[in-house]
Amino acid sequence: MEEISLNLHIHSKYSDGSGTHEDIARAACKSGLDAVIVTDHNVLVSEKEGYYTFDGRSVLLLVGEEIHNQAKFPQKNHLLVFGTNRELAPFAPDPQNLINLVKNSGGSCFIAHPVDPPLELFGEPDISWEDWSLTGFTGLELWNGFSELKSVAHGYLSAIFYAFFPQFIAHAPLASTLMKWDELTASGKRVCAVGGSDAHALHKTLGPINRTIFPYTFHFSAINNHVMLPEPLRGDLAFDRGMVLNALARGNNFIGYDLPASTRGFRFSAHNKKGDAVMGDEIALEDGVTLQVKLPAAAELRLLCDGEVIREWSNTTNGALTTTQPGVYRIEVFRPYLGTRRGWIFSNPVYIRPNIGRRRPYDHE
Repeated sequence: MEEISLNLHIHSKYSDGSGTHEDIARAACKSGLDAVIVTDHNVLVSEKEGYYTFDGRSVLLLVGEEIHNQAKFPQKNHLLVFGTNRELAPFAPDPQNLINLVKNSGGSCFIAHPVDPPLELFGEPDISWEDWSLTGFTGLELWNGFSELKSVAHGYLSAIFYAFFPQFIAHAPLASTLMKWDELTASGKRVCAVGGSDAHALHKTLGPINRTIFPYTFHFSAINNHVMLPEPLRGDLAFDRGMVLNALARGNNFIGYDLPASTRGFRFSAHNKKGDAVMGDEIALEDGVTLQVKLPAAAELRLLCDGEVIREWSNTTNGALTTTQPGVYRIEVFRPYLGTRRGWIFSNPVYIRPNIGRRRPYDHE
């Protein structure tokens, strides 16, 4: 399969970001990304989609949308919407209807920053997802770079420190978000995970100090999605758009924190006597399934089943385990960076299903 690096959940001047789509594409090229998805608040700027080329390097820029009810305060239930080819923001007041319309329009949707605590220091309210009774969403944003800032900035001094040294912010997805994801997938539902930068590149002034808080280039070097495609990008917008969005909707990706070191080359797969599966796939238990992990560099590796750690390896570049138990299996990888243990890689699951006749149909959540 072909691996590409993709950053998503990005804001431009069309909502509350500071840059144009051209600025975002230029920053993505500079950062070495293959693709980005811009998701402005409640506006679909689809005419900006396309391939952008700078200094001989091209990047695929796709356009989605972050939809939420602007008339409600605080504005909870943010939904990242991709691939609908229509404006759905007017339907934000009824999230279930919105999710249904996304699905009926051939798109996919991911719950944005499921747990997003308040940052009272700057008047930022809690904008977590609040209605888990809703069904039909494709997945959730497991790791959001901006939300994590709100969990570590506890005063003006720490906020100023992180503004100048943002590389110290990221540690791992919030524990409560991981717990909710495991709860959903262990119940038999397919819920794909993506990582989001929530990039705004805001210009801030504090006395004589003028600074762009977390430039696009910083975000694009940090929390990314590494998407596994059946073939390389062709340079054809319509074809490549469909291939990328379909892979995200299937969960054929992992979340990599690329700032400590590139996560390119990570692989997590499953094998039985009848075939193979990759992240996002289902595989029948048969007489046993062998899970295999390959890391691009030595690190701490954990294998989880239904949210519980079942095997750990330290200072390794690979791991393998044969199981005879059905369940939802995923990988977490940690490595030291800037004096502390930090999350490096979080995979989407491989779903090992019982041998009950033919493969059971599992819809998204």
